[in-house]
Amino acid sequence: MFLTGYMSDMTGEKALRLEALCARRGQAFVRFDYQGHGASSGQFRDGTIGLWAGDALAVLDQLTQGPQVLVGSSMGGWIMLLLARARPQRIAGLVGIAAAADFTEQLIWERYDANQRRTLMEQGFLEEPNDYDPAKPYIITRALIEDGRRHLLLQAPIPIAAPVRLIHGQKDLDVPWPTAQAIAEKLVSADVEVTLVKNGNHRLSDPADLERLERTVAALLDQVGG
Repeated sequence: MFLTGYMSDMTGEKALRLEALCARRGQAFVRFDYQGHGASSGQFRDGTIGLWAGDALAVLDQLTQGPQVLVGSSMGGWIMLLLARARPQRIAGLVGIAAAADFTEQLIWERYDANQRRTLMEQGFLEEPNDYDPAKPYIITRALIEDGRRHLLLQAPIPIAAPVRLIHGQKDLDVPWPTAQAIAEKLVSADVEVTLVKNGNHRLSDPADLERLERTVAALLDQVGG
């Protein structure tokens, strides 16, 4: 089951590459768009971490059977951890790609200056440049920040016992690579591996990155009996 990132959709290279991998292995695969993303209904600016995690939980509960390996990219890495905490009996393993746990607080609110914080609180939203699609700026809402605080994970041990694989680029300008280390340290699982890609950026979608992702997911599927 693939969980996309913030303002991403289920037609991305990583989702399609993993779908093809699962097809070759004869295994089921689910990709979907959160509300306000891609082909789904709703307005993006109405979304929050809790809302999107609820979408993912509904997909897990209603569209899958048996133990699942979740693969989360960026924000999807945060959401996969929330799902694993909520449904531990359904999770066989996790793979995070530049997993952005707690990004609304650590990577947005904490780096805003006083003027930005005041504008966000009074106006209800801020727009930020999107280097991946300049025509679609990132929309940061007050609701996103406030709801995000109800889902923070890195302030205490994360009660997930399943095997976890985290891949992170050391040239990631959006989510610093020490985030992967922080997640690994908080997980109670004894089976956690962090792969740092020296020249990797946030998207990790170059051919070598996609091949690494395939190898990582296939190895974890083999390990858990998929």
